[in-house]
Amino acid sequence: MTAGGGNQLISVHPEELKFIFELEKQSFCDLKVINNTEHHVAFKVKTTSPKKYFVRPNTGVVQPWDSCIIRVTLQAQRESPPDMQCKDKFLLQSTIVPSNTDVDDLPPDTFNKDSGKTIEECKLRVVYVSPSSAQGNLEDEGLVSATRSPDANSALQRLKDERDAAVRQTQLLQQDLDMLKRRGQRKGVRGFSLMFAAFVGLIGIMVGLILNLLLSSPPPTVPQND
Repeated sequence: MTAGGGNQLISVHPEELKFIFELEKQSFCDLKVINNTEHHVAFKVKTTSPKKYFVRPNTGVVQPWDSCIIRVTLQAQRESPPDMQCKDKFLLQSTIVPSNTDVDDLPPDTFNKDSGKTIEECKLRVVYVSPSSAQGNLEDEGLVSATRSPDANSALQRLKDERDAAVRQTQLLQQDLDMLKRRGQRKGVRGFSLMFAAFVGLIGIMVGLILNLLLSSPPPTVPQND
């Protein structure tokens, strides 16, 4: 099963994990998992190199016709792979589960093929790109205007990256909040749920203020030489 198209339980975008590789620096790639069915679908992410990557969340349940974001973080590496070629692979398994199933309710054999369940698998390859190549791709796609100065291009791209990171972080926090709300309702834990909701609400307000500043601030201009 590939990452997109077809009649599978879930769709995954993008179809490959692409990381900007720099020594001693972390990099991340976000995957969007879409439930294509009217059922609750559980997923689990596996990798051939679990010590190199941090996956959040690595297991979850997506409600009918809903979606979620999975953030895969490449830990800081001390050595570059030969010719920037990465042989790491990821596998995303999915299966239908009963309605209103929470991730904590998943039995240990949920993704075991021997259990008789239908388990779909989506294989994702990993691609490393250098910072210079990534900048070149942005220019080829027209995301950076050729009429702006290099300094303005760099500042604008930083603003876009910070804005996108803030949006992704807000989505991840919302997912965590929704999951904890469901746990609190099932276990009757009210005080903690309210406290966490207030905490996440405060973070959401801060992220909103940062986004407003980023979106409202024009890119720096560079004086033109006569």
